Amino acid sequence: MADNQANKKVRIGTVTSDKMDKTITVRIETVKQHPLYKKTIRTSKKQKAHDERNEAKIGDLVKIEETRPLSKDKRWKLV
Repeated sequence: MADNQANKKVRIGTVTSDKMDKTITVRIETVKQHPLYKKTIRTSKKQKAHDERNEAKIGDLVKIEETRPLSKDKRWKLV
C-alpha cells in the first residue's frame, strides 16, 4: 500500500477557474519537441481538482496530485 502512494502523479499548473464549490480548474502546460523537425510544441490540458478549503484563486500556480475518482471529472486534488 505504501508503494501506491509513492507512484502518484504530480502536476504543476495555473488555476483558470474557481467558481465551483471545493473544485478548481487547472491548466497544465507541457512542452514537447517534434521528433523529426525538432520544433518546440506547447500543449495544454485542463483538469478539475479538489480544493477542500477553497484556498486557490484564479492565476495561482498550484501543485495537484492524482487521487481516486471523486466525481465524473475530478481525479486530482490540490496539494
